[in-house]
Amino acid sequence: MAAGRALAMTALVAGLSGCGLLSGDDGASKSKAMDETDAIRIVLNADQPDLSKGVLYDAQTPLHFNVGFGRHGIACAGSTFQEGITPLGTFKVNAILSPTKFEMDPSLVTKSGKSEVELRQNLFRDMNAIDFKGDGETGEYGAGYISLAPVENTDQPFRFNTYDGKFRWYSFAIHGTNDDSRVGKAVTGGCINVNQAALKTLLNTVELGDEVVISSDSPCLS
Repeated sequence: MAAGRALAMTALVAGLSGCGLLSGDDGASKSKAMDETDAIRIVLNADQPDLSKGVLYDAQTPLHFNVGFGRHGIACAGSTFQEGITPLGTFKVNAILSPTKFEMDPSLVTKSGKSEVELRQNLFRDMNAIDFKGDGETGEYGAGYISLAPVENTDQPFRFNTYDGKFRWYSFAIHGTNDDSRVGKAVTGGCINVNQAALKTLLNTVELGDEVVISSDSPCLS
């Protein structure tokens, strides 16, 4: 990421009812959530999902984009990951996958048991070939997948496995969609989804190790 990039939210969602922080959080944690050096800042609105927004600033072009999130709600920072629930917190990018791009933390490549060449050639294609909703449609990650690992010591479900004959990887991520009308809704399995135009810019901008802060003033699940 360009050294001169700065992050700022020009408008935050107002009129929300308040989300409890992880036990022991204080003003320093809140300051961290607003740190203007973060790569991406996402603010979720549980009451009006269509108001959920993300922002990315690089050295040249700011990007503001709508986001969707988990169909079962929002989890407080530090909570264990659960299906259909989007966690709050600070995360670092540990993989960037698309048909033309493969970047992954070397420890994850080792954990997969596959070579980097094999993963580069097959992993995103196989992941995106699965029909998660059972409606006969594939490509539900759209054009790419940006995996996020929690900075905090939080139990997480990252795993490589074979599903429906396809070797794939499960993680928490920002990804695209094969239906842009799903963005701005609480419909995902827990990941953040974005439209294809926003995803293209994100894929061309984010780098491994970039930080993503996801916050909300809505009530969260502990």
